[in-house]
Amino acid sequence: MKYLLPLMLLATPVMAQDKPVLTVYTYDSFVTEWGPGPAIETAFEATCGCDLQFTAAGDGAALLARLRLEGTRTRADVVLGLDANLTAAAAETGLFARHDLGDVAYDLPIEWEDDMFVPYDWGYFAFVHDADLSAPTNFRALGDSDLKIVIQDPRSSTPGLGLLLWIKAAYGDAAPEIWQGLADNIVTVTKGWSESYGMFLEGEADMVLSYTTSPAYHLIAEDDASKVAAPFDEGHYLQVEVAAAVASSDQIDLAHEFLRFMVTDGFQSVIPTTNWMYPAVTPADGLPEGFETLITPQTALIFPAGEAAEARDLALDEWLTALSR
Repeated sequence: MKYLLPLMLLATPVMAQDKPVLTVYTYDSFVTEWGPGPAIETAFEATCGCDLQFTAAGDGAALLARLRLEGTRTRADVVLGLDANLTAAAAETGLFARHDLGDVAYDLPIEWEDDMFVPYDWGYFAFVHDADLSAPTNFRALGDSDLKIVIQDPRSSTPGLGLLLWIKAAYGDAAPEIWQGLADNIVTVTKGWSESYGMFLEGEADMVLSYTTSPAYHLIAEDDASKVAAPFDEGHYLQVEVAAAVASSDQIDLAHEFLRFMVTDGFQSVIPTTNWMYPAVTPADGLPEGFETLITPQTALIFPAGEAAEARDLALDEWLTALSR
């Protein structure tokens, strides 16, 4: 047996290498122990006979920037974490493949027709604060207040970009005036969502740019009803998060298999209480108790995918100008 043991040990890596590896680029919070990644990895590997590996590569805008830099040399087979504001720009890179899902019964606030990007969750951007705070109900009032806020950089973060487009959609040509009013309220601009939300929880800001669904985490996971989202009169900007297969992948069939898995209960049922967003396809058991307490925006704001890129460029210039003064 002492001679057989080394042979057995040597055989283990060889067998492991026989499993195909699917590499999914995504954002940092997705792969944490409290995020969706671990449960989704377990569920998909139980059906695919593969090794699913998530790679944290920053928030959505940073994901796209990394893909552009790596081009066809990328190790990614799937990119998960872009959103509807980035799909037109992402498609223009020529780096993504069309999916083969056919018709899916999405439960989204908007019609979804896209043969490249598959939605997996959605939500509304909002400013989250302590429930005992007398919060403003619009951007003008926020700018007139002395409240401290923390936001994310629109050049690297999808929530940061969402805020730019939220203000642009609500105020149009008056958006620069809104940013000038908010400039004194902004404590800092973080690269991604995780950093800014952590600052808020540590008491470094009164409000943080997040989602209407964020209070559900505190309520369900922590039995803490002290965090709420502020309803804004202008409405709230809608985010739809998506994934797509990378055209140059040498595991393209497995990538498409993952996209098909994404719209099943095995994936969608994990989303509400790990990614703390609404699932793109409502699970058979519905939404968890606690989601009914969340605010429901009266007005949903969103730029069509084809217009988001142009609106982004103008809004980014306005933002940079206001914050540089």
